[in-house]
Amino acid sequence: MQIVGYRPRVEESAALLVSRDADVQRIWLEPGGELAYTLANRHCAGTVDDGTHIACDNATAPYCSSHTDRWPCARCQGECTLPVASCREEHAIYLAAFAPDAFKVGVTRSWRLETRLREQGADRAAHIRTVENGRTARRIERDIATAVGDSVRVDRKRRGLHRTVDSDAWERLLADFEVIERFAFEHGLELTERPVAETLATGTVRGTKGRVLVIEYGGSTYGVDMRDLVGFELHDGKTDRNLQASLGSFS
Repeated sequence: MQIVGYRPRVEESAALLVSRDADVQRIWLEPGGELAYTLANRHCAGTVDDGTHIACDNATAPYCSSHTDRWPCARCQGECTLPVASCREEHAIYLAAFAPDAFKVGVTRSWRLETRLREQGADRAAHIRTVENGRTARRIERDIATAVGDSVRVDRKRRGLHRTVDSDAWERLLADFEVIERFAFEHGLELTERPVAETLATGTVRGTKGRVLVIEYGGSTYGVDMRDLVGFELHDGKTDRNLQASLGSFS
């Protein structure tokens, strides 16, 4: 069994996608659920075609060069010729906040706005512009990003999992824009301390926020980047690996 992908919580619970004899199944990550797997060898996760996993033994993980998604829009700066059909759809430009004070600008197709924000694990967000296509959206994003930035790394998101958004800083940022709609998301983690960064699939699920899975195990709380799990083979049974404990486990 190999982890071949993951799904953040949007309309349904988050899940790890696993391949069992080429059949792709889901390990649901519902709060209170138990995970009892040991991570074994890691290699390329291959690809999934209509629910069937096509394996790859290349040692590069999570994906080798043959299976790395080269989605052109991810690198677009607004100088394209609208090569993908989705480029010509209406796009929303948004600002997103991650506790306590990490902010970014982003773009997405208008109909995916709330979904995109949940996928990223945003705490708050604001829709600030609507434009006719992705090229125009990317140009505006590029200009705003010079002051705001257009990415927030997972490590920084993880460091703020037990914090709340600095409302004053957020409002100062929004004061320079015409806000169309605001969003506020509750992720239900209710943490009092920062989770330890770790890669494991053992413990009690506290919940997820974007692609970060929060697990309790052995009296400590861990924040797992689900992308770091992709490619690992799984064995049944809890891990016996020595893990760093959180300070709260000694209180």
